[in-house]
Amino acid sequence: MKNLAPVTFIVSVMLVLLSIFMTLPPIFLPSAPNSSAFSDTAIGVFLLGVSGLWLTRSASHRLQPRYMFLLTVSSWVIISLLCALPLYLSNLHLSATDAIFESFSGITTTGSTVLSGLDAMAPDILLWRSIIQWIGGIGIIGMFVAVLPFLGIGGMRLFTTESSEWTEKALPRMKSLSRGLLFVYCAFTVSCGLCYWLAGMDLFNAINHAFTTIATGGYSTSDSSMGQFNSLSILLISSLFMAVGAMPFFLFVRELHGQHGVLIRDQQVRTFIALLLVSALIMTVYRLLNHGEHPFELFATALFNVTSIVTTTGYASEDYLIWGPFTSAAFFFLTFVGGCSGSTSGGMKIFRFQLSFMVLREQFRRLLHPRAVQTRNFNGRPVSDEIIASMIAYVFVFLVTMAVMTLLLSLLGVDLITSLTGSITALTNVGPGLGPVIGPAGNFAPLPDPAKWILSIGMILGRLELLSVIILFSPAFWRS
Repeated sequence: MKNLAPVTFIVSVMLVLLSIFMTLPPIFLPSAPNSSAFSDTAIGVFLLGVSGLWLTRSASHRLQPRYMFLLTVSSWVIISLLCALPLYLSNLHLSATDAIFESFSGITTTGSTVLSGLDAMAPDILLWRSIIQWIGGIGIIGMFVAVLPFLGIGGMRLFTTESSEWTEKALPRMKSLSRGLLFVYCAFTVSCGLCYWLAGMDLFNAINHAFTTIATGGYSTSDSSMGQFNSLSILLISSLFMAVGAMPFFLFVRELHGQHGVLIRDQQVRTFIALLLVSALIMTVYRLLNHGEHPFELFATALFNVTSIVTTTGYASEDYLIWGPFTSAAFFFLTFVGGCSGSTSGGMKIFRFQLSFMVLREQFRRLLHPRAVQTRNFNGRPVSDEIIASMIAYVFVFLVTMAVMTLLLSLLGVDLITSLTGSITALTNVGPGLGPVIGPAGNFAPLPDPAKWILSIGMILGRLELLSVIILFSPAFWRS
């Protein structure tokens, strides 16, 4: 128990902060019908957090490296479960399974939903869904920049060294970086909301969609998602800020501190932007050949939906599955990609694909020149064998987990397309899958409860990069 005291203390601090967020819907929407659900839950969570702080008041708060895994997993699971309470106690009359699924999807910024009739839903519920995605977004940035590099699984060691150091000397730099990240995250949220408002959204919609756009979460206030506004300017604004949310936030902090140009010089960012533009252009040409009119509108909608899938946001302006078989296949493969490491987006991340191509090129050269000395460099830094091994391990575990989840869903009677794309969309935190059930025009409500639990676990696994969760089930972890 002594070793768990730092974990308990940090989680308790998070619960106190979470209770404050729970008071926002009843404060800003006092006449909404679920004020008591939020107020009662906020009081309970606050008391739980204070109790944890009191119990660990005299214990050492120095966190051992091994317990960073436990802190990461336990904090995300506990917060996800508690965020489900207002949904469960609301007038939606959700089952515990549905409330937990919706909460897990929100906190992990996956965006999958079991809810319908959003257009007529109570505004405090809509606001809470947006808030938990915003909380998850900043939590993801903090985890990728501060925690996962230390654990050696997040890939951020390729991009920064300061944030992966946990020595006393590095702590002031970590605090400065954390403040910078929070400032940038809030600044982009405000900017996005302002742009939405100027483009024609009312204030409530602008705030909600700003929260879920920067968090690359995808929760909307309507069943038709972004299609409700019927505005190309809103789609283009959304595309811009979804792309911003999928870029490494620590690079924005470096730009803010005067290191101009580091963002556009980053290999990961350049590849990410090129992927969005080229994919949207190819889909536009394909649709022009099939429809042959309004090229700018076709490009704008293609760019929006491509950006939504690649950044794992999950917004939709229309049912893009009706564009044709080629676009359906393209969206399936784009689901795997994800944004940049150190962003709010999920997926396998751009840098892992870049490293894979690097290793492939290295193998081709070795076949031609067996004795040649080869070096690996990414963004001007050497890539160690440890990073390559970590990347290979992640990809292997990802594929195995996807196969297991697909088989389990199939055992429950779920069709193959729904099982496969549901597993992928959970592990990559995208949101919609493919097919008539969980596609962009459907939702996850028809799935059986055990399937929702499997997908909820998949969301957490995908958000925490798989290995940080799986290691907790290793007997070696619990040996002293």
